[in-house]
Amino acid sequence: MLTIHAADQVRHTWDSAPVEDGAVAVEGIRIAAVGPLAELVERFPAARVRRWPGVLGPARVHEGPLPDAPTPREQVHAVLKLGAVAVLEEYAGAPGLRAAAERNDVVVLTRPRPTALVDLGRADLAVLDDTGACIATVCAGRLVHRRR
Repeated sequence: MLTIHAADQVRHTWDSAPVEDGAVAVEGIRIAAVGPLAELVERFPAARVRRWPGVLGPARVHEGPLPDAPTPREQVHAVLKLGAVAVLEEYAGAPGLRAAAERNDVVVLTRPRPTALVDLGRADLAVLDDTGACIATVCAGRLVHRRR
């Protein structure tokens, strides 16, 4: 199933110029296309469209210790709620934490890396409000967090 995630603005990287009334088409775990919403709806007429308030861009890399929580699963979920779908190995070395990350498709990196929305790239998205708080997180094509 193809889903189009649309927002007032879409950024390929958090430093790039925004695409106004933009969208990201997601098919499975991959990005099918990035561009203006009208173009993507025309290109993928059968797609489900999810509209988000705020700015949609690449998901974040969590570069510090994971938030405190009672279980490794809850620590990983806390990271997803921040708009991150990757953590650094130095903070996710415990076997339970590593397993929880893998079960949730959270990437464990040896070092930080830049993130970007690119065609055929893994569909890792974050939607942020005007304060920078995460509204929604998509990890490997799945909506894993939505602020109510």
